[in-house]
This record gives sequence, C-alpha cells and structure tokens, in this order.
Amino acid sequence: MFQVTREIRFCYGHRLLNYEGKCRHLHGHNGRAVITLESAQLDALGMVVDFSTIKRVVSAWIDTNLDHRMLLHKDDPALGFLKAQGEPLWIMDVNPTAENIAKLIFDFTASQGFPVVEVKLWETDDSFAVYRRGEK
Repeated sequence: MFQVTREIRFCYGHRLLNYEGKCRHLHGHNGRAVITLESAQLDALGMVVDFSTIKRVVSAWIDTNLDHRMLLHKDDPALGFLKAQGEPLWIMDVNPTAENIAKLIFDFTASQGFPVVEVKLWETDDSFAVYRRGEK
C-alpha cells in the first residue's frame, strides 16, 4: 500500500455542551488536520493523489467552511446571539469535539472521491483525535 499525508492548519472556535470542564466555555484552537490517503495502485504519474489536488479541494473547503468559524452544536443557546452579530458559524448535529471534527473532515474528503483512510485533528500541540476508515 502507498500512503500520502497532507497537513492543513486552520483556526476555529467551539465549546462543548453538557461538559463540566473548561471546554464548556467558548474558546479557540489553532488546529491541524492531518489527512492520510491510501492506495494499492499509483496513478499514471506515480502518485496516490497529487498533494496540490488535496490542497485545492480539501484545504479550500476547510478555509471556506471551518477556518475562523465557531463550530457549535445545533442546540447551543449562544447560536441566536452569534447569528444576530453576523459571526461566522458551522453548525453541527453533534457536539463539536475533536473526534467529531476529525470525522467531519474525513467525511468531506471521502465525499470528494479521495481514498482517505485517516484524519487526525490536532486540537493542541499535545492532543489529537483520530477518525479512520473502518474495516470493510
């Protein structure tokens, strides 16, 4: 198997509902999405996928939809106020944990036809969550 990995850095804010720790408050992160693609075969150029293609598609989506946005649960009571202020938001059906954000990025990448096998989301310099393709 061949693998390639692209790292995409972005800034986001969030908070966790029904959580007792510090993350129950609105706060931000300098995140790093580390996206790994895998294939048994290389294309005609000898690549799994060109790094620039990953950047053009996935990085552009992250820049447009997640970068410098508050990622919040659809039931977050702060949504009304933040919307009224014109704040950039990404609303999720699940708590915006690092695990769920990793899955969000994985699902988008897969939906674009990339052979993604794993997304790591580094929330801080020493903490990350992983979502990977399950066994077939």
